Amino acid sequence: MFVNRKTMKKRISLIIAAFIILVMTGCGGYISSYKATGFVRSNTSSSVFMNFWSFEGRMVFRLRAKAEGELKYTASLEKGNLTVYYDYIGTKSELFSLKDGGTADSSGGYVEEGTVYIIVETDGKCENGELRIGLE
Repeated sequence: MFVNRKTMKKRISLIIAAFIILVMTGCGGYISSYKATGFVRSNTSSSVFMNFWSFEGRMVFRLRAKAEGELKYTASLEKGNLTVYYDYIGTKSELFSLKDGGTADSSGGYVEEGTVYIIVETDGKCENGELRIGLE
């Protein structure tokens, strides 16, 4: 059974187009990449907990907001620089940051119903830290 060149080119073009669409839509999330010791974490649909002796890199959590509200957070860090971001509409925005010996206890980061990403990033190695973030 022969397939003419025109038909073969169309099939190959369709396969390539489908592959490109699949690759582009499958690469939209955040990826965790970190080194840690004494690391404990918890992630439910409405809250995040993270405690560590030593942490370096990026940790991504996923929350599910059932209605509009704010993110309530408490955090402490003995040594290092750490920044926490949130993303619920495709735009990564800073929620708070901590430096050597810093603490935070506040709320902010308005979100609406849907998926909310919490992204914890360090600038080098951080020591003895704890974070609690919840949807209110």
